[in-house]
Amino acid sequence: MDFELDDDQRELQRAVREVLDKECPPAYVRRIVDEGHDPTDLWDTLTGLDWPALALAPEVGGLGMTWVDQAIVLEELGYASAPGPFLATCTQFAPAVHQVGTADERLRFLGPVARGERTGTLAFDEGSGSWDPSDVAATAVAGEGGWVMAGTKEFVVDGDTADEVAVALRIDGELRLAIVPGGDLDAEPIDPIDPTTRHARIRLDGVRIDDDRLLGAGDATHALRSALEESVTAVALTTVGACQRILDLDLGHVKERHQFGVPIGSFQAVKHKLADMYRDVERARALGYFAALCIAEDDPRRGRAAAMAKASAGECQRRVVQDGLQLFGGIGYSWEHDLHLYLRRAKVGDLHFGTSSRHRRHIARLALGGS
Repeated sequence: MDFELDDDQRELQRAVREVLDKECPPAYVRRIVDEGHDPTDLWDTLTGLDWPALALAPEVGGLGMTWVDQAIVLEELGYASAPGPFLATCTQFAPAVHQVGTADERLRFLGPVARGERTGTLAFDEGSGSWDPSDVAATAVAGEGGWVMAGTKEFVVDGDTADEVAVALRIDGELRLAIVPGGDLDAEPIDPIDPTTRHARIRLDGVRIDDDRLLGAGDATHALRSALEESVTAVALTTVGACQRILDLDLGHVKERHQFGVPIGSFQAVKHKLADMYRDVERARALGYFAALCIAEDDPRRGRAAAMAKASAGECQRRVVQDGLQLFGGIGYSWEHDLHLYLRRAKVGDLHFGTSSRHRRHIARLALGGS
């Protein structure tokens, strides 16, 4: 494994940061938070640049770049607290379809994603917060020419706006994946902590799907575990990006804010907090990119690496949110300052796809020979 970004990847990083600085500045994020602005215009920009196609296979119209390249984009999206369907579509819906579907099914459902014509999301958790395939209880039974579903899905990212929803459910005890048109579902938006990352509750009772929308031909437990590893790693990387933004804001503040005639950044206690924040961000970033490398190379350590990345990102945000807010003092608590835009993104990043404590327990089980 090569642990350094190459020249092309560094150029991609620079280009992505440049685009987001222009198209998604703090003023734009505030329009989302304060006014409920629809981020379709930003999504149109990203699709025009082929970002959704970045890591998709050429067979479905994608650019065929690596998961590390996608990781670069994800970190920058977190740094900008960028809204829109990229995260749900490209790191939740797309991996699930890719892992479970046949070649024809991938082309059918991922081709429109690569062209920027459709968005998607993954409906998996049912309130347990475990994101474990064994906890999926939603079902489907055979109906006239298709299947009739039952159950409820919680915390579905963009669940009320996605064009297609990949729903994990059970048929005769086997875990399967169904692709349901978003317009056919009863989706209830959940009041968000971070308005740039919206969630919904989806009720499946009585929703019917055709036979050709049930992917694969057998139990999809292993395939969905692999897909979730990508989703978990993606959330970890966006959380790292948000934490880096908070750290950068703090660094700027402690250089400008003076007490007793000197910058507060010269005080030893402030230096200690910043050093601890920097250490945690760098550790979380290293583990996030290691997980991305494992996914890119289909390394057998990918499951453990994804859990380590998510646990580290969650621990990182806890310190960065607490100390980052404290270093700003009273202004950090105000709505007028941009800090809260990134504090929210970092905090939601810990909660989604399992908290750091849940992933630490998973790592412990793996170390003891469990699954």
